[in-house]
This record gives sequence, C-alpha cells and structure tokens, in this order.
Amino acid sequence: MLLTVSLGWALLQLGRTLLSPLLPAILIDLNMSEATAGIALALFQGVYGVAQFPSGAYSDTWSRTALILPGLGLLVVGFTVFGLAGGLAAFFAASILIGFGKGLFATPSRALVSDLFVANRGRALGVYAAGTDLGGLLASGIAILALTYATWRAPFFPIAIGLAMLGLLYWSWTTEEYNIGEKRLNVTATFSGLVASSHQRVTLVAFSLFYFMVGGFISFFPTYLTNAKDFPVSLASATFAIVFLVGIGIKPIAGGLSDRFPRRVISMVGLTLAAGAMTLLVVANSLPVIAGSVALLALGYKTQFPLADAIIMDGAREGELGANLGAARALFLMANAVGPAYVGIVATYASYAAAFGGYAVCLLVAAALLYWGGEK
Repeated sequence: MLLTVSLGWALLQLGRTLLSPLLPAILIDLNMSEATAGIALALFQGVYGVAQFPSGAYSDTWSRTALILPGLGLLVVGFTVFGLAGGLAAFFAASILIGFGKGLFATPSRALVSDLFVANRGRALGVYAAGTDLGGLLASGIAILALTYATWRAPFFPIAIGLAMLGLLYWSWTTEEYNIGEKRLNVTATFSGLVASSHQRVTLVAFSLFYFMVGGFISFFPTYLTNAKDFPVSLASATFAIVFLVGIGIKPIAGGLSDRFPRRVISMVGLTLAAGAMTLLVVANSLPVIAGSVALLALGYKTQFPLADAIIMDGAREGELGANLGAARALFLMANAVGPAYVGIVATYASYAAAFGGYAVCLLVAAALLYWGGEK
C-alpha cells in the first residue's frame, strides 16, 4: 500500500509540477498574464487546502479507501481537461477539479501510511513525500520533450491514464472496505484542540509561512530563471530538476533522522539553511552559484515535508489522526495558495527579486518561531 499511494502521489505531483516549466508556453497559448496565471494556481491550491480537513476527518469515521478512490477519479478527469484546455475557462475548471481530487487523496493516503508504519512514521512519510520529487524530476525532462516535439497539453493525457490504472490497482489490492459512516464534522472541536497550546500555535504559524514560500517558489521558479536570470527554457527546466533530485534523497533521510532525534530541531536547521540559500539565489548571476544555491535551498526546505506531517500526527489524539492532520494541512495549504498570487503580483508590479527576497525573510521567521516556540 505504501508503494501504491506513493506512486499515485508521484504521478499527480508530476502533473502538477509540469505546469511550472510549461507555464511560459501556457501564458502565450492561452493569452494569460502572470497575474492571471498566479490567481488560477492560487485557486487550485485554495480548493486543495479547503478539502484537507473534511477528507481527513471523514477518513477517521469512514474508511481511507472511501476518500482515496474518489480523489483519484477526480484527478483523472482534471488532468484530461487540462490536456483539452483551449481557453481560460477550461484552465480554471481543470485547476478546481485537480485541486479537489488532490485534496481527497492527500490526507487519507498520508493517514493510511501512518496507520501502517507507527514505529517508523517519519521514514515512511519521507518515502511517500519523495514522490513529489520523483514527479518533479520527471516533469523537468518531460516538459523539454513536450515543448520540443509536441505541445504543452500532450503530457497530461498519459498522466490521467496512469492515475486511472493506479486507482484500479489500489481497488484490487486494498483490504479495507469502502465504508461511509458518520457524516457530521466537528470543526470547532478539532481546530480548538489543534491550537490549544502555544507550542501548537507557533508550530502552525511556522509551517504556514513555510508553505506560503513553497506555493510561489514551485509555481514560478522556472519562469523566474527565464525572466530574471535570462536562462533559456531548457536550462531553467534543468536547474529546476536540481530541486527534485535533492528532494528524492533528503526526504527519507530527514524522516528517518526525525524518528531518532527531535523533529523540531531538524526542521529549524533546514529552514535556516533554506533562508540563506534563497538570499544567495536572489543576488547570484553566474550559473554555478545559482545551481549551488538551488541545491542548498532544496536540501533545507525539502526536509520540512515529512517533519511537518509527523509533528502534527505525533500530537493527534486517538481516533483523530486524520482530522488533526487534515485541519493542519488545510491551514498550511491555504497559506500555500496565496504564494503563486503573491509572486505573480509582486513580479508584475515590482520584481522577481523582491518576491523571492521576501521568501527568504519568511523562512528565517519560521525558523525563529520554531526555536522560540518550544514546550513551555
């Protein structure tokens, strides 16, 4: 089951990440501005974020399968619509479908992994989270092939087919029944428990700042390199691949270390490293320095994904793991959704350097919050 849901996560992240290197071509073909594209991607992330809490909470009282399979189905439809998109309406519709499908899949699949690997939760979540980087690494190469030999729409059809096949495999292999139980959501109690202590509140704010950075960085980094650093599209995609190449290795390692050492300390060190690397990236002009700063940035920020999920799960009460994780991820991803709009608007009316420089400050503040916000 770890293999199945990890491959599903990798494939849907491949489709999502493809939008970044393909974005310059999409802007031209659909006659969109960067601000409009940022709003569309923010809408995708917003729907994804809103779906986190109900999907997590229902996966506790229903079954994980009852959310995972419909999520995969919506993703199949959404990526098909992306491939057929001929205008802004279809682009926005596909963004909403994929955001909702990803929201139904993400939290229950993480909760399923946590159910199966209690003692090695950090390492298992690291393996799962590495699917993001496997998908991102493939996206960089596929984007170059699509733009050279086909169109930006071409890759989305195979992704839809692959997700459909994984859905069938999951359905045939799972031992969990497709159950639908309690339909009420105790929103107030869940969120009240989540923010009950200052420790929890500071942790939520720190990781919300982190996710805010990720949303804009992933959406606009290749475009940033082409527009602000004068990189050719192929070189921008290759540089983007460094982020995912580092992430594939560091996530399972960071998750495994967090099973043995304090997760918050590891997270704080990673955020500080990422802040310094982001600053270097903004001021650098030579290819070797930019590539090195990207590698350091990835090393620092890719450690956060398994740690953030594990920290929330560690504090969850019995029978509320999915609800707590879903509520926390809803907060994180609402912050994440603002990221693309922030970069698009700041880049349009100021500069990319201002947008990405602001992210360095966010990472430093997040690290400081984790340092000062320990248990009292």
